[in-house]
Amino acid sequence: MRTGRPKAELVLSKEEERELQSLARRSRTAPQLARRARIVLASASGLDNKTVARKTRVSQATVGKWRTRFVQRRMEGLDDEPRTGAPRQIGDEEIEKVIALTLESTPRGATHWSTRSLAKRSGLSRMTVSRIWRTFGLQPHRTKTFKFSPDPLFIEKVRDVVGLYINPPEHAVVLCVDEKSQIQELERSQPLLPMSLGEVEKRSPDYRRHGTTTLFAALDTKTGKVIGETHPQHRAIEFRQFLNTIDANVPSDLDVHLILDNYATHKTPECFGSAGTRHDGC
Repeated sequence: MRTGRPKAELVLSKEEERELQSLARRSRTAPQLARRARIVLASASGLDNKTVARKTRVSQATVGKWRTRFVQRRMEGLDDEPRTGAPRQIGDEEIEKVIALTLESTPRGATHWSTRSLAKRSGLSRMTVSRIWRTFGLQPHRTKTFKFSPDPLFIEKVRDVVGLYINPPEHAVVLCVDEKSQIQELERSQPLLPMSLGEVEKRSPDYRRHGTTTLFAALDTKTGKVIGETHPQHRAIEFRQFLNTIDANVPSDLDVHLILDNYATHKTPECFGSAGTRHDGC
């Protein structure tokens, strides 16, 4: 004999099922939200609360709670309810003052505000200033660099380069080329002691210098294969030698598109001005 109130029918639309499956499987989903999604999916498959509770390792009351919340409010029902707490002690005017000081002024004798200096200026605590900054995404201690290109054809060139990455031409190879200079050639004074069970790798603190070297490398953007070689210097003559190495490693029936920066070594006649070269500088 069946007892208790009948459960409201739980039927998922295709869109809801896809979204719940994504929440349940995605690694970046919050654990609580992923568990609620699994509860709803299991309940929608026709399982009773006891079976769902055992399968998801929660109590029957928890299954009933999230099943009911989903039936009543659908996907929004899986979110946490706003929590009550102590009333806010800092008013909007004080918050606005902190934001205005941060954005429109700098402290005397310093390049930017710190939480301590701004707390002293505003009369608030250091933690309060820190919370305001986090809430509004303010980071006075950080800077980024930027530069606008004066090249009138900059947009067209960007489209050409991005187009090579996204949609490379047929019967061609796209190589991203660059060099890393001033690589120190160091040799430890004694051999390394390899890692073993319970022991980390050990190395001597002193070493011998053997000068520097330059690594030239070309990355095949489609396959991930790298063509590379080292040279003692990174002049135009060494770069030209590296272009010859690329030429020798790429099948002759393929066109070669090189993507590289505007370093002076890359633009000399020795590199791209010779007749008969297969390389097209981009």
